[in-house]
Amino acid sequence: MTRDIFTQAYGAMRHDLRKLCSPCSAWPGASPRLCCCWPTARALHAQFATSGTRFGATAVGIYPGRTSQQAGGNKAGAAVRFTNEDIELIRNVVPLAKHVSRTGELQGLIQNGSRTFNMQVFGIDPSLGDIWALQLDEGRFLDEADNLSHSHCVVLGSEAKDKLFSGMQALGQDVRVNGVSFQVVGVLKPRMQEGDSDDNRVLYAPYNSTDTLRDNHYLTGIWLDSIGLDHTKMTKSIRGALALQHGFKPDDERAVFVSMP
Repeated sequence: MTRDIFTQAYGAMRHDLRKLCSPCSAWPGASPRLCCCWPTARALHAQFATSGTRFGATAVGIYPGRTSQQAGGNKAGAAVRFTNEDIELIRNVVPLAKHVSRTGELQGLIQNGSRTFNMQVFGIDPSLGDIWALQLDEGRFLDEADNLSHSHCVVLGSEAKDKLFSGMQALGQDVRVNGVSFQVVGVLKPRMQEGDSDDNRVLYAPYNSTDTLRDNHYLTGIWLDSIGLDHTKMTKSIRGALALQHGFKPDDERAVFVSMP
């Protein structure tokens, strides 16, 4: 998922995968979003440990991978793909989670007049703003009305705003994402980032609105906040429920990754 979609943890994870992922070259029709050589849970935990404060102290990320064990009649190597049904499943499994959000990520060609850049675009539910502790600098954040109406609006990361608009006004202006127009409704304050991370060079759009940009039937990941919850028990419950839903063994750590700061 690029060097971030959502985040440095997920991004760094994907970046490292491409260096290790020789088997994917042998997989016909392989997609970077369904890489078969996903990282270990330990590696993902390490990424969260160094950047948890940027996500929100109670943020929990859940990402699909590929099975590494046979389960029933299913062979190892099957891709796990999340849908909206998994969102409802997570809400039932973790009823005390205050916020739950879908994420869908793509690398987009972003244009404002003659200015053109490749940037990461996150399709999200509005609750991700609370889960990731995103802070507005100007304008407003996305809301449920935007999602329900499939509104073509975006919130810009601070660096994305600078690149696309320099010192000019961004609010109310249109940018094009892979040729599709989206109106800027908000700009975020800079987020803490490390090294060459592009956490601030991103755009956030309503999840439902990105159906013009990607196949929204499949989620890139799921995020929730875990305040007051026992992480060990929660992780076990999430894995168990998703294993039953997707037909893999609960102890198959490569089938689904559940990580938190």
